[in-house]
Amino acid sequence: MALLHTVNKSPFERNAFDACLANAKSGSAVLLMEDGVYAAVKGTPAAKKLGDAMKSVKVYVLGPDVDARGMTGKLIDGVQSVDYGGFVDLVTQHNAVESWL
Repeated sequence: MALLHTVNKSPFERNAFDACLANAKSGSAVLLMEDGVYAAVKGTPAAKKLGDAMKSVKVYVLGPDVDARGMTGKLIDGVQSVDYGGFVDLVTQHNAVESWL
């Protein structure tokens, strides 16, 4: 099993998102939550990077955080939305969780 990487900061404010993608190995997963969900918004430089990364890693967003920020329907294709139960499932399906702050 691989790592689950979590990003909760906006890619437009901090470099946590870029650091995460630079370290996410093939087969691992990335969960965008809180302001990290902005990285998946269509038409942004962060979304381009995310699209490239999705060739080797699975990308998820925490659905309630997407909804709370009014981003429903604005995310790039291929990003999977999970609820809190899905978040727990992701944690249990991976060896460890790496939080990028």
